[in-house]
Amino acid sequence: MRPPRLLIPLLAAVLAVPLMPSPASAAPDATPKAAWPGNTANPYGGRDYYIDGTAGRDTAAGTSRTTAWRTLTKANGVTFAPGDRILLKAGTQWQNQQLWPKGSGASGRPITISAYGDAGARRPYIATNGRVPSPFKADGTKNPDTVGQTGAIVLRNQQYFHIDNVELSNDDDFATNITTGSYVRDGIMVSINADLLPAGADSVMDGFRIHDVYVHDLDGPSSWQKIHYGAVNFQVFGSKSYQAYPTGGHYFKDVRIENNTFRTVELHAIQFAFNWFDANGTDAGQYDEAGKFHEGWEQLWVRTRDLYSRDVYIGHNYAESVGQGAIQLADTKNMTVEYNEVNGFLERYDAVSCGLYLWAGADSVMQFNEVYGGPDNEYDGTPWDLEYTNFNVTYQFNYSHDNEAGWMAYMGNSSNSVARYNLSVNDNGVLVKNMLSTNYSPTYFANNTFVYDGADLDWVHDETFLSPVYFLNNIFYNYSATTTTPWYRKTGALRQAVFSNNDYYEASGTHSAQEPADPRGLRTDPRFAGDPAQYVTGAGVTNIRTAAAHFALRPGSPLIDAGRYNPHLGTQDFLGTHVYYGAGPDIGHTEARAGAQVPDPVDTDPVEDDGAGRTNLALGATATASSTHPGANGTLGAVNLTDGRLATRWAAADAAAYPINLDLDLGSSAVSFDEVYLDEYTDAGTNPRVQSFALQRWDAATGAWVTFASRTTGIGHDLTVTGFGTVATTRLRVSLTSAVAGEIYTPTLTEIQLYL
Repeated sequence: MRPPRLLIPLLAAVLAVPLMPSPASAAPDATPKAAWPGNTANPYGGRDYYIDGTAGRDTAAGTSRTTAWRTLTKANGVTFAPGDRILLKAGTQWQNQQLWPKGSGASGRPITISAYGDAGARRPYIATNGRVPSPFKADGTKNPDTVGQTGAIVLRNQQYFHIDNVELSNDDDFATNITTGSYVRDGIMVSINADLLPAGADSVMDGFRIHDVYVHDLDGPSSWQKIHYGAVNFQVFGSKSYQAYPTGGHYFKDVRIENNTFRTVELHAIQFAFNWFDANGTDAGQYDEAGKFHEGWEQLWVRTRDLYSRDVYIGHNYAESVGQGAIQLADTKNMTVEYNEVNGFLERYDAVSCGLYLWAGADSVMQFNEVYGGPDNEYDGTPWDLEYTNFNVTYQFNYSHDNEAGWMAYMGNSSNSVARYNLSVNDNGVLVKNMLSTNYSPTYFANNTFVYDGADLDWVHDETFLSPVYFLNNIFYNYSATTTTPWYRKTGALRQAVFSNNDYYEASGTHSAQEPADPRGLRTDPRFAGDPAQYVTGAGVTNIRTAAAHFALRPGSPLIDAGRYNPHLGTQDFLGTHVYYGAGPDIGHTEARAGAQVPDPVDTDPVEDDGAGRTNLALGATATASSTHPGANGTLGAVNLTDGRLATRWAAADAAAYPINLDLDLGSSAVSFDEVYLDEYTDAGTNPRVQSFALQRWDAATGAWVTFASRTTGIGHDLTVTGFGTVATTRLRVSLTSAVAGEIYTPTLTEIQLYL
């Protein structure tokens, strides 16, 4: 049972307007502005064109209010010039129509779609009612001619557009949810169609502003179609493999999507820059610099070919009742996503996604966002997601609550992933969910506060951390009086995780036997400023720090100065306080101004040293293999078995026959060990391939290999072999003697390590 919550009156104002039973009766989302932009002079020096859905005439000039056009079809036949404005009359609507003006603006002279007329009237309303072309051919493949034409407003291979103060819907039956078929319907669809760009044309689309738009009632099937759609959708299309297109280009630049409202839409409220060329299966895959193979859908090619969209701001948007992931972002760098509120996601989509997340992105920050009302989903379903192939992506100062699937999905194949100073309340599923691939560098979960019901929580982690993860200065606050925190589902799940200076509070007074070792950790009441049972909801993202302050530390809390500094903490806490004051950072998402400010902190005690553990006696040893795969640009050699990195690997050639021998030369002096660590590469769905193996030492006296241990139960990820006593030798052989039944692929391992 969840504790009661403090419902702030602002919630009533945010949710005051009900959804409408039909497009004709749709009510405005909010009180109109005192003056629509079209009532003032054109600031860009172009010509204004007016459209009045009630009194206009398509035979008129369209260049004044008294000579306004009537239909959107008229505007669709015009090529507008930089600086022009297309002004829709407030209080009127266009049923069964779509707006697709032609032409592009220019830097400083955008083409604008906006409103004019009575300041007391509702936004101009385009109700397209599903009257859009199908983006599919008869065989189900994408149609290059019609893909991207599925919005109430459409822009294709066009740039420098501003869209504001309009209302949009795109559903032919508000009362019935589509669950089958191949319908694709957008609110605003902005696309780059690589197949239709003339030779030599600009493939970078620049300068978009979308704000104060209200989109509601978009419907589509609850199935995966390889085409994303949503209220605001930026997408890149190409029918051929990404390898058929030039490097660079084919991206969006300088985009701002802000102050918009989205209700009952799918798949997404905002979907940005999913560069979905033909990238299915192994044919579209590639090896990275570490010899790791990436399926095409992992989109490493976005990075290697510089197809990132860039310089994007998504802020102050409200999304309610979204069919799939509310704000799904991909293939973008230099992106800031802040002050967005998501109220309900994955409500109608029969698959996996998350509330607000970036996939295959770089150098981007998600902050001050609030997500709640997520589903109970076995796979993803969390508010946040450290997705595949992210580089330098940070989640900070976010507030999530009442998400039944958990807090953070976590996929891998990423570098420098950081989640810090976030607040999670009653995300009672899995706090850190999945981990399907190793990372290029460690991940840091630092100074987060987790408040949960141990009786309702599934696990802190449900799979197995495949590469180093640091949990530093976090609060794990379990308010259950009966059930201790369930930390993991699988034995060895936390082996790659390092826990330091965290607080583990159990309201029952009893701690779980699964609780991780944390020599510097605490087991005490944090002494929050507010009652944890009365956490803040309904205040809106503009007041998100009110929610964060409720869980700040009281003066005298034992968590003040009890944390540990690391550069991944950044420079400020959730409330904007400098990190840090006093003898050390505080534990949790806030920092108390207790003691002297430390203006330029220095990490004199790296937490990374805690994870070093015992000495790997095989580190740097010369490794050879009886068979080596020639692919991946020669990066799959045996040298990777002794480099201490789980992100690199050795692989046998495709035709290799068992036994396959891996030999380590440990030097001229015998090395003593009593433990051998082996790890098969199991990233990206690769299954274990070895069924049996033998460990052998070189006997110099007889000039022969001597078996000292063997197994017929496989290797898999993260296997430690012991029980053979102490072995002293100058050479070690790992002889792989048979494959898993039915396995057609040859073995691949990341590490051989020795310990005493």
